[in-house]
Amino acid sequence: MAALKLSLACGAYDLLVPLIEGKAPAPGIEFNVLTMASPERHGRMLRHREFDVCELSLVAYLVARDNAKAFTAIPVFPHRRFRHGYVVKRTDCGVEQPADLNGKRVGLDTLQNSAGLWMRGILQDHYGVDLKTIEWWCQEEEDVPFQPAAWMRVRRVPKGKDIDRMLLEGELEAAIYPETLPSVRARSPKVGLLFPDTKKAESDYYRRIGIFPIMHAVVIRDEILKEHPWVAISTVRAFQKAKDLCYERMRDPRNLALAWAREAIEEQQAILGKDPWPYNLEDNRRALEAVVRYAFDQGMIRTKPEVEELFFPPSLQEVQRYL
Repeated sequence: MAALKLSLACGAYDLLVPLIEGKAPAPGIEFNVLTMASPERHGRMLRHREFDVCELSLVAYLVARDNAKAFTAIPVFPHRRFRHGYVVKRTDCGVEQPADLNGKRVGLDTLQNSAGLWMRGILQDHYGVDLKTIEWWCQEEEDVPFQPAAWMRVRRVPKGKDIDRMLLEGELEAAIYPETLPSVRARSPKVGLLFPDTKKAESDYYRRIGIFPIMHAVVIRDEILKEHPWVAISTVRAFQKAKDLCYERMRDPRNLALAWAREAIEEQQAILGKDPWPYNLEDNRRALEAVVRYAFDQGMIRTKPEVEELFFPPSLQEVQRYL
């Protein structure tokens, strides 16, 4: 039987390299893998459903699902990131601690961006930030049109400007952006991190709350799942095999351009456990429940689903095996 040919769009992460190189095959599937940056990949999938299988922003998936977009997730989460280190403040505006953001102007990429949603929720839950008092300035159009919560004070960045420029010119007091802003990369004295000891803040958050924020999930077009439901588990297995091969490669310090590779891996395992990127539902339940709550409370979604409803049901099953 010939393999089913499907397109797969994803990032070029070390966790995915074995899949990209064909060393972690999906049973019965021949993937045409297209690697690209997140904004392009997400926009093309959300607006035009260009790919059969796609690594997609988790929050954008929640919004798309709420708007009946015809693709469904499987419990694979290839991109996670703590986001305390992506909250930037202007150094001359009196913002010294998170609660000082109350009543200020804060720039975002989009409301739907996973980094921004996670950090808004975390700031509200754990750092005394009242999101209702903040004026949110969005730089880009949303990939999936929606109506934000009525309490959100949303503004649009004017044409010809961006949030980094507005921050430097005193038009914003802070920004939450999914990548390091140019002013931070340039070490401008006009800006600084809200959490200057980022690693300590993020590891403390994990020890207290137990969540390693999920940025992206993997989705499959519904017509493929309807005609070939077995594709879901085959795809999960390919991603899992790729992750296992990545971990195996990392165990040899010769494969990493880090002087203290072993120590870095041991430190990560001491904080996050042996597998910080689990591909299943139960190990991710707390994170998924949090992101659903944040998305609902901030008006991203109109209904609040149970986390099981987010995934193609066969992809959640434990496959039976003989002893």
